[in-house]
Amino acid sequence: MSSPKTLRRAKVCRTTKETDIALTLGLDGAGRGGVRTGVPFMDHMLTAFAKHGHFTLDVKARGDLEIDAHHTLEDLGLVLGQALKEALGNKAGITRFGGACVPMDEALARVVLDLSGRPFLAWRVKLPPGQAGGVDGRLFREFFQALVNTAGITLHLDLEAGEEIHHCLEALFKAFGRALAQAVAADPRVAGVPSTKGSL
Repeated sequence: MSSPKTLRRAKVCRTTKETDIALTLGLDGAGRGGVRTGVPFMDHMLTAFAKHGHFTLDVKARGDLEIDAHHTLEDLGLVLGQALKEALGNKAGITRFGGACVPMDEALARVVLDLSGRPFLAWRVKLPPGQAGGVDGRLFREFFQALVNTAGITLHLDLEAGEEIHHCLEALFKAFGRALAQAVAADPRVAGVPSTKGSL
């Protein structure tokens, strides 16, 4: 694993006919950075994720928003997942598992994850009808599915309660940040990779 003085970080750029994204993720940051995706509500969600996970996150994205936000959110998930995978390296010395339960007023979200190397998304989230900041709530599942696919993680998201879609999604993103921070944290008891197989 990286020494305590070496920040675990990665920069990933992805350009297609639909989106152009540059993203830098630091796992040992202080919850700071700048997020400009062209989708203000997604800026808010990613900023909350970084703040509550104590990550450094810088994002610049342009997408075909004249069509809708689908390509932008999906590709943001792909790029963030790839950056997470690269920043973790061989995963030596990490805690590996993480979980968090976070309220946002009437909403309650639970997120549990494993940096397993095996992509799997369990989405037990029934969002209230409507949009969040002009974005179809269904697109957030696409974001997390794309992230899981490139990061190679097992991710369970559960919405236990919630009546306002903004509160529901914000609780999920904050819980994801806190759960991921727990999983990537160093565990001094771990020698090498935390797996009986010797690799993740």
